[in-house]
Amino acid sequence: MFINRRSFLKGSVVAAMGLSVPNIISAGKNKTYRTALIGSGWWGMNIARVALQSGRCKIIALCDVDSNLLNAAANEIEQLTGHKPLVYKDYRELLDKEKPEIAIVATPDHWHPLITIAAVRAGADVFVEKPIGHTINEGRVMVKAARDTGRVVQVDLHRRVSPHNVSAIKFLNEGRVGKIGMVRAFVHYPGGAGKITPDCEPPEGLDWDFWCGPAPFRGFNRRIHPKGFRQFLDYANGQLGDWGVHWMDQILWWAEEKYPKTVSSTGARHIRRDSTDAPDTQVVTYEFESFTATWEHRLYAGNNAEKHNLGCYFYGTEGTLHLGWLDGWTFYPAKRGGKIIQRQAELCQPDGQNIPGLWANFLEAIELRRRPVCDIEIGHRSTNMSLLGMLSYKIGRSVKWDGKNEVIVGDAEANKLLARKYRKPWIYPEL
Repeated sequence: MFINRRSFLKGSVVAAMGLSVPNIISAGKNKTYRTALIGSGWWGMNIARVALQSGRCKIIALCDVDSNLLNAAANEIEQLTGHKPLVYKDYRELLDKEKPEIAIVATPDHWHPLITIAAVRAGADVFVEKPIGHTINEGRVMVKAARDTGRVVQVDLHRRVSPHNVSAIKFLNEGRVGKIGMVRAFVHYPGGAGKITPDCEPPEGLDWDFWCGPAPFRGFNRRIHPKGFRQFLDYANGQLGDWGVHWMDQILWWAEEKYPKTVSSTGARHIRRDSTDAPDTQVVTYEFESFTATWEHRLYAGNNAEKHNLGCYFYGTEGTLHLGWLDGWTFYPAKRGGKIIQRQAELCQPDGQNIPGLWANFLEAIELRRRPVCDIEIGHRSTNMSLLGMLSYKIGRSVKWDGKNEVIVGDAEANKLLARKYRKPWIYPEL
């Protein structure tokens, strides 16, 4: 999507959306950061535009294995800023030659770990997309790499700064819903069976072997790239690994507990008959010490039969709070005749996200050399919730999770799924 330069540069995106963000206060507040975007597709460019509109970042370089996306992104940035960034296919070459101060990692999920680790070791602070990786042990190494290098790593779980999400968590923590015994997180999409899309030759300009990278190599399919990779389990973890991470993060944000004790999942492909392989139906139960959380999704029958099609229901002794997206949050009191309380959503466009506030927090954390609001360790724990649900689904049984040591108790076969073998010449990151 191309934006007129004059309208783009007229004020900041934060001011345009009327959202408040943290003030950046330090001696170096006028510094402009040399910034690189790795993964120049739809969502990466959403982040890049916010970085530019902060007035604190200059996009010096872009990297993508798809030259079609890469060249379009470079042309747009030149149109917006008058400066054309350098372009690279290999992130390692970019990091080595350009030495950016900030790296945005917006590739498909299976690339997040290697690129983030390489970027912090090259001296960059990192803004990485969620989920942070494809397997749990990758996340452990990402956290360690951030700590060893002292770099700031912000995970793009932007609901951490979304005004209605912040106020909902405050409402919950004030005890207004009473004692909460259960949280139900869910996403219901419309859809149907679909159809098989045959593999074909990759489009000219796409290095498909490099795109697959450390993950298994398979024939190119237009359902995978661009955008569709999340429903292919070699490269992502389905709806739970995509949408689910946001809602798992909301649960952990509210809860005092950092991880569940046991995780059990069932799922299937009851409806879909297309080229994807992720479950179209899934239910996961997470048992914590003081409450039970569930996740459910279906990729069909999303309609007006239910009041809300996605979000979290927090069930308490004083009522129920639904925390959503476009519909904000709503409290339904348990007491008959009690007043329903609602808070409308305040969202940035495009796509109803709140990247500007999260980016401002990221810059503030860089300036003050402190951990950001969605630090890599927070993102790791939230990603783990989704990955544990998918692990249980894949292995076909419940697992007992030792969250302190990040191992599955008494199940050697399940522990093997905490990592996976990388395709040569790529090497799986180890602690």
